[in-house]
Amino acid sequence: MTFSPAMLLAVAAGGAAGSVARFVTMAVVGQWFGTAFPYGTLAVNVIGSLAMGILVEWWMLAWTPAPEVRALLAVGVLGGFTTFSTFSLDLVVLMQRGEMVSAALYMVVSVVFSVGALFAGLFLVRGIVG
Repeated sequence: MTFSPAMLLAVAAGGAAGSVARFVTMAVVGQWFGTAFPYGTLAVNVIGSLAMGILVEWWMLAWTPAPEVRALLAVGVLGGFTTFSTFSLDLVVLMQRGEMVSAALYMVVSVVFSVGALFAGLFLVRGIVG
């Protein structure tokens, strides 16, 4: 991987856009479903995983973007949008509050749905392109 100014700018711009999108998405989901359970974090991780699956498969089957475009989208936008570190914090907070059932449910649902969404993205693009 190169560390050219163009590559770094692409990651920075994508990261800013992804972070803003995460903030807005989490706020909207929090308004819809409440904030007692980390629905917003769950939503961005599932959506981000679906988007990553779509992008990766699209790049393999139908489109070969420049490395800077790949970095902008996968590392920047999706790196800023998805929140695995926030997921980890939310999980620990639930555990520290003694909400072990909610913590376990959150952990399992987050992993299963996020990985499932990535597979869905792969198969979606294969169905359209491949």
